[in-house]
Amino acid sequence: MKNCYAWPNIKTAFVILFLSTIYATTSGQKKNSSYQYDIRKATSAIKIDGVIDDRAWQDAAVAKDFFMVQPMDTSFAKTLTQVRMAYDEHNLYLLAECFQGVAGPNYVESLRNDWNFGKNDNFLMFMDPFDDQTNGFAFGTNAAGAQWDGMMYGGSAVDLNWDNKWKSAVKNYKDKWVLELAIPFKSIRYKKDISKWGINFSRLDLKTSEKSSWAPVPRQFPTASLAYSGILAWDQPPPSAGSNISLIPYALGATTKNHDNNSPSTYRKDVGVDAKIALTSSLNLDLTVNPDFSQVEVDRQVTNLDRFELFFPERRQFFLENGDLFANFGYASIRPFFSRRIGLGVPIRFGARISGKPDKNWRIGAMNMQTGGVDNTGLPAQNFTVASVQRRVFSRSNIGVIFINKESVNYHPGADPTKPTYSNYNRNIGLEYNLASSDNKITGKALVLKSFTPGTSGGDFVQAGNIQYSGRKMLVSWQHEYVGKNYNPEVGYVPRRGYVKINPSAGYFFFPKGGKILSHGPQLVYLSYFNTSLKKTDDEAFINYSFTTRKQSTFSTFLSYDYVELLQAFDPTNFTKDTLARGSTHRWNAWGTSFVSKPQSVFTYAFSSRYGGYYAKGTRLNLTADIGYRFQPYVSLALSTSYNNIDLPKPWNQHTFWLVGPRVDVTMTNKLFFTTFVQYNNQQNNINLNTRFQWRYKPASDIFFVYTDNYLPAPFSVRNRAMVLKWTYWWNL
Repeated sequence: MKNCYAWPNIKTAFVILFLSTIYATTSGQKKNSSYQYDIRKATSAIKIDGVIDDRAWQDAAVAKDFFMVQPMDTSFAKTLTQVRMAYDEHNLYLLAECFQGVAGPNYVESLRNDWNFGKNDNFLMFMDPFDDQTNGFAFGTNAAGAQWDGMMYGGSAVDLNWDNKWKSAVKNYKDKWVLELAIPFKSIRYKKDISKWGINFSRLDLKTSEKSSWAPVPRQFPTASLAYSGILAWDQPPPSAGSNISLIPYALGATTKNHDNNSPSTYRKDVGVDAKIALTSSLNLDLTVNPDFSQVEVDRQVTNLDRFELFFPERRQFFLENGDLFANFGYASIRPFFSRRIGLGVPIRFGARISGKPDKNWRIGAMNMQTGGVDNTGLPAQNFTVASVQRRVFSRSNIGVIFINKESVNYHPGADPTKPTYSNYNRNIGLEYNLASSDNKITGKALVLKSFTPGTSGGDFVQAGNIQYSGRKMLVSWQHEYVGKNYNPEVGYVPRRGYVKINPSAGYFFFPKGGKILSHGPQLVYLSYFNTSLKKTDDEAFINYSFTTRKQSTFSTFLSYDYVELLQAFDPTNFTKDTLARGSTHRWNAWGTSFVSKPQSVFTYAFSSRYGGYYAKGTRLNLTADIGYRFQPYVSLALSTSYNNIDLPKPWNQHTFWLVGPRVDVTMTNKLFFTTFVQYNNQQNNINLNTRFQWRYKPASDIFFVYTDNYLPAPFSVRNRAMVLKWTYWWNL
């Protein structure tokens, strides 16, 4: 039965993807190739100060006549924006004049880097050096001068965890604000002989609720969509970045104390170094020796009422450049590689990564990491190797291959019967086709994965596919997954195994010609799981109706139906340890609402609610609220709360779970940042305090002080405490 289902299913998916590929290859070439900006070498030195007094800017071409993207995409923008670009032997320069559409102060969230796009007046540049309409770089600032930068992948996604060296300055005038920036050629990856890059500029003006772009972008897509970028035409091929080697050493001191077991304080002194070596102008080698990630912020806690493992994103800098080559293979719930499996709780000794684009059509990535052993658990030293290759096909699609190998070093399972047993090796190999039409309206994916584990054969296979149409008014998608019961990605994230899943969805939007409502419409989602014998185990039907106002506040309401057959014994509170029986079935209905206020206000708020049935014919009420207030641009206050009331028969009875998380962000300048984040979680019986001070004393160079405490709520006492002082310096050789 299992094979009979899986094979027609995968054939259907590939037929759909094949027909869509025909559309993708016949629907035209680059959409906005007629929008061209001619960049010339600077005719004078350029000082980054936000003042338009350098002769080079008087001689540069001007990009203007931006198009409105939101609230509607049928006219030119009402707020005027003008952009100039130039370059010299070392830097790419940009100047943007952002004229006021309505008098009054600008809206900004804070001076912290990588701010929230929708809560700041801002200007961004999206740059595609290979003009492959898939990968690139993003740079910009908000109206107060806080920087925003990231690597682009997947056609429009921006990884804001990526960081590099560049300069910017913003100056505010009565009728406009002016951004000036300089990006070293050493900070980006490109082929020096390519004289046409993809480029687009985006402006968000919250006072007028207007988002605009230089090359027009349909409103259903973000302005970051590289499928709609214009052309940056160089008067001569951009100069070579030359020798490009960066060393990033660190030194730290730390102390930790575990009060739960009354152990003595431990002290740590450490040094390490990362290196970034440009093998070519588009291919980079990253090296790390004895890395440390203590400056990384703690994960935001959630109340876990789910049967499966939760996912938390990667934040560590070493894993981020071209990280999509490794981390984005598969789907959100089928990831053959998940870098957080490496080095959390165990020491990383050293690592190396090669990644980049040898040319317009190829992307390659290879990584090797070595971790140390942990004596008290018997975990052996392990080596991790990951290799990924991606080949562009047609205008914006690609084919990718990935190989992952986890190998225990000098390990003999069972040698110490008092310690857990670990595998000698685990390997995964995968093939993936990513479809993206030239206009981005049709996207999709088809993939196959296989794992190799000692003593396991059969049922270790994955195949999945999806297809989506994103029209101006209609959104339609289909996704299916088959995951074998023995599929084993030890360096991946696959919370559920042994299932077949189908997931169609459809939505439609109406656009009134006037009034306060910008758009509204329904969305229908159906989700069904079967075991590998095609017996249904889960069903969810979800219908939602949403409204968006012209000021960008949103409101939605939903109805849902759920059916669950438990595959394992499960505690519906994840708290009492009492469990429902494996094989028991549960059905319920629920309804809920959500609201998010307009982003223009200094006081913002959001709430959501859910009420209805739950396991064992019980009920569950969930209420969440997010409140924020900012004293522009220096202080941002936020409070997130989640309340769950679960009423079940004996032995669980009634349980109430609170998760409360106040946060204070103080940005004294765009180089001095202070954050305090408190999390109270009564499901885990814990209060967590995380305080981080950061001084960016030079571009991409920092001093961090991180203080972390965990407390028992009652009686109020310390569980464990840690303090870290860390220095990093980005040194270009």
